[in-house]
Amino acid sequence: MATILEPGEIEAAAGSPPFLHLPPNNLFALRARRLEKLADGHPLADYLRLVIDLCHVQQNLLDDPPRARPLDPDRQRVCQQHGLPPFAADSLVREDTWLAYLDGFLQRYSPTTNAAIENAVTSLRSANNGQRKAWAIALVSGQYSLLPAALVPFLGAALQAAFSHWLLSATNLALKPGDSLSQCPACGSPAMAGVIRHRGKHNGLRYLVCSLCACEWHVVRVKCVYCEQSKGLEYVSLDDDRHAANQAPLRAEICPGCHSYLKLLYLENDAEAEALSTDLTSLALDMRLEQEGYVRLAPNLLLAPGGE
Repeated sequence: MATILEPGEIEAAAGSPPFLHLPPNNLFALRARRLEKLADGHPLADYLRLVIDLCHVQQNLLDDPPRARPLDPDRQRVCQQHGLPPFAADSLVREDTWLAYLDGFLQRYSPTTNAAIENAVTSLRSANNGQRKAWAIALVSGQYSLLPAALVPFLGAALQAAFSHWLLSATNLALKPGDSLSQCPACGSPAMAGVIRHRGKHNGLRYLVCSLCACEWHVVRVKCVYCEQSKGLEYVSLDDDRHAANQAPLRAEICPGCHSYLKLLYLENDAEAEALSTDLTSLALDMRLEQEGYVRLAPNLLLAPGGE
């Protein structure tokens, strides 16, 4: 069993750990494959199968991106020079380039006969670009009350495809830590979950997974990513007879100081685990922690809080 190091010990033990871990080029195909394994018998099976369909379209966009005006390389260079996210979501969603990915998504996605899904897709197709941008701004800023909940999975999927494509297409990427531990250094979005890696130069290191572009960045373990304190952190998991408490592949790191929590995936206990699919299939853990008074600050852009 791996030893958990205290803050600062990982750096001392590993020298200078790699700061970034970029997503694979088949990111969305891997998510779909993982969800296919998890969907059978799950209480949210129908919703998970919807997300599987969305992942297939996202992968298609990644493999064959739509024609779109390229991002300004000078702005990206200046951002990196000043330690700012080169793909800042709060700026780019106000511009037009990402809309080509939304149009491409809507062209390539074939909705089922489900009336609610058809209505959501129709709403996105018929909305003007100003409305689409307003919804996207609300989504990436976490203001879910400002957009219809039914639009979230489709809008989120298009945005993820766009930002992941920009990230993976970048050259000479030099990123620095954001203003907070939980902020993505590539696009400035909040982390969705954390992953404890188990192979090669990343072994034993914690990486946070961006909710938008899927960039992963190193943050020391045993430290709250929101208030940065280490005292009193606890780790809880779903009740599961297959795993001992200290061997559960999914655990939530809960902080008694700021009453927040973050889900962590331990790849040594489940090498095929993937952040978004694990998050969607473990909402029972969120419900439990909410009842105990803890607050979730990590968004999942394919699921509106409190939505169906």
